[in-house]
This record gives sequence, C-alpha cells and structure tokens, in this order.
Amino acid sequence: MFVLALRSVRGRPGRFLSTLLSAFLGAAIVMTFNAMLDTAGQPGVDSVSSESLTTSASVVGGYGSLLVFFAIASTLTVNVRQRADEIELLRCSGATPGQIRRMVVGEAVVVALVGAVLAIGPGMLGGTALLGVFHDSGQVSRSVEYSFGPVALVSGIWITVLAAAGAAFLAVRRATRRRQHRSGARTFLAYAALLAGGAGVCSTFAVSSTDAALMAPAAYGAILLSVGFALLSPRLLTGLLGRFAPRSPSGYLAVRNMRRRTAELSGVLMPLILFTGMATATLYMQAVESDAIRASGVAKSVDAKNLETLNLVVVGVIVVFSCVMLINSLYAATTYRRREFGQQRLAGATPGQVLGMIGVEALIVTVTGVFLGTVAGLAGLLPFTAVRTDAAWPDQGPGIWLTIVAIAAAVTLGTSLFTARRTLRTPAVDAVATAA
Repeated sequence: MFVLALRSVRGRPGRFLSTLLSAFLGAAIVMTFNAMLDTAGQPGVDSVSSESLTTSASVVGGYGSLLVFFAIASTLTVNVRQRADEIELLRCSGATPGQIRRMVVGEAVVVALVGAVLAIGPGMLGGTALLGVFHDSGQVSRSVEYSFGPVALVSGIWITVLAAAGAAFLAVRRATRRRQHRSGARTFLAYAALLAGGAGVCSTFAVSSTDAALMAPAAYGAILLSVGFALLSPRLLTGLLGRFAPRSPSGYLAVRNMRRRTAELSGVLMPLILFTGMATATLYMQAVESDAIRASGVAKSVDAKNLETLNLVVVGVIVVFSCVMLINSLYAATTYRRREFGQQRLAGATPGQVLGMIGVEALIVTVTGVFLGTVAGLAGLLPFTAVRTDAAWPDQGPGIWLTIVAIAAAVTLGTSLFTARRTLRTPAVDAVATAA
C-alpha cells in the first residue's frame, strides 16, 4: 500500500498541493521558533537571553504544533471526503479498511516529508529574522549569535510528519465509520472543551491583578471555548439555517445547499471561529495590559516585553494558518462542486445566480464564524479586563475587532467567489460530463 501511495502522489500531485502547503508552512514555523532553543543552548548565553529564547520557543512551538495538526487535518478531511468513490472502489476491489488507511497515511507522510524538507531554508531565514527582532527589542543580548541545530531540524520534520500521519489516520477513519459514532464523539469533545474553557475563564477571578500569569487562564479559556464552538458548528449552523428564509433565487439555492452540507461547512467554520476567537482575545488583552502598564508610569520589564512579543507572534501564526486552512478548504470544496454547478445551470439557473448562491453561502458562514468566535473571545477578555482594570468593558475601540472581521470576510468571500468564478467558466454540459 505504501508503493500505491507513492504512485498516487506522483500520478496526481495537484490533489496534494494544499496538504503540501500546510506542511511546508507548519514546518517552517516550527523550525523558526525551535531554532531559538538551539540558540539558547550555545555556551556563553546569559540567563536573561536564554529565558527569553526558551520561552518563545516553548509557547509558540506548542501553538505551532497544534495549528500544524489542525491545518493538515482540515485539508486531509476535505481530500478524503472527495475521494469517497475511489475509496469505495478500492474496497469493492478487495482492499481492506486497514490497507486503505495505510495508503492514505502513506500519502500524507510522503507529502509532509517533502514539505518539511522544503521548509528548512525558510526556517533558517525566519529564525535569523526572529533573533533580530529580539535583539532590537532588548530581550536578547546582541552578543548572542544565531544557531540552527538538531533541535530545530528534527523537531520540524518529526512534528510535521507525525501531525500529517495522525490527521490522515483520523480523516480516513472518520470516512469509513458510521456517522452516528462520529457525531457522538464530536459532541462529547465539544462539551468537554466548553466546560474546560468556562472553568478557565472563571478561574481568572482567582488571580491577582498584578500577577504575571493573569492573562493565561483567560486566554486559554477563550481558546477552549473557540474549539468547543468550532466542534459544535454543524449543529449551530443547522439551527441558524432553520430560521433563515430568503426570498431571492440565489439565497434560496444557498440555504437549500447549506442545509445538506453542514458537515462539510464545519471544515470552513472551524478555522474561522478559532481565528476570530483567539485573535480577538489575545490582541485586546495585550492592548489592555499595555495601557495598564503605561497608566502606571512603570517601564515595561523584560517579561512584559516577552509577553507582548509572544502574543503578537502567536496571533501572526494564527492568522497565517487560519488563512491557509480557510483557503485550502474553500478552494477544494468549491472546485469539487463543479458537477453540482453544471446541473444547476442545466436546470435553469444562470451563472450569476450560481455565483450569488456562493456569495450568500460565504456570507452566512462568515457571519456565523465571526459571531461564535467573538463570543468566545469576549468570554475571555471581559474577566481579564475586570480583574486588571476594575472595568466591565475595555476602553479600546472596535478597531481591532473590525480588522479581524475584515480579514476573515476578505479571505472567505474572496476565495469562494474567485474559485466559483473560475469553475463556472467550464460549460455546464462539459462540467457534468467531466465530473461523471
């Protein structure tokens, strides 16, 4: 089956481009930050510089590993779902479920390994640039020289390959199991994440306003709430669509299609909710913290600078991965609907109506994802603000949130409409015949 996986990747490389891009970016980010561990481990590095480098590598490296898994999982889930006919044909030809799993996992490992190897150069350049940022901010002594060693290289390759193998295994396992079992496990994990996130948010009130760890429970609580909402997104989207009754032809087509595709749309809602929730909570918390330090008249300590740098970098990593996940999922899902678009046009729908349908779908998904992510972000932000400043609402304006919403809307609407417009260039008869 591994030989079959190699032939599959070699014969249809276009199918695996999204997975390759996710693996490449993930490995580059992991290598960039884990190179700080190699740098901190050099002889002669002072304790302050070593602590700053180690903290950044540990925190962002952990976030990076998690996001690598989510990014690869989202692309592989769409890939495996679109190969349902191929997998069924293999099973009818005598392949066992175990053989099919080994084939899909083998494909993912090959692609991830190629992506990790390609990421070595960008990882080295990114580590050099990151160390320069630490030098300029005074968090690391300028005498500390950059080092790209075995920690960065091995961790970048192994984390990417293991994430790809695990994500591929789960994706093909979900595709070959009955829906009710998946739904039960997903619901259990969703409520567990919501309970843990609520507990984390509430624990913020038990931390002192001057404690350096004040931001941690609120931030992690918001992250877990975002994960819980993301896992429950099919049910939440179904409830929303049940109350939405558009009158235009494009709106009617959009709602009708979305009601039967809520499971597929959850792959788009998940990165959208995570991006909105984590970015809203982290950026506003950092703004509240910076304003509180400025109001006190005390200069920022090295720890405060480290925290600010980490928060901004984490949000940057989240933005990159969320955009990649959204673009990959939307591009694959929209391209896969070529036959559906052709059938709708043969049934009487105009290209403009089909394009309007895609726009309405993307708008509903964007509004749903932004709303749920904002709720999760506010759930962590408001307790932090109350403890840190004794205010019920942060003084910062809506500018940060509007920027987050603009990025989410631009990526979702732009990718959906651009891909649909390209797909609609194919004549309806040819689209139906090719897909068949």
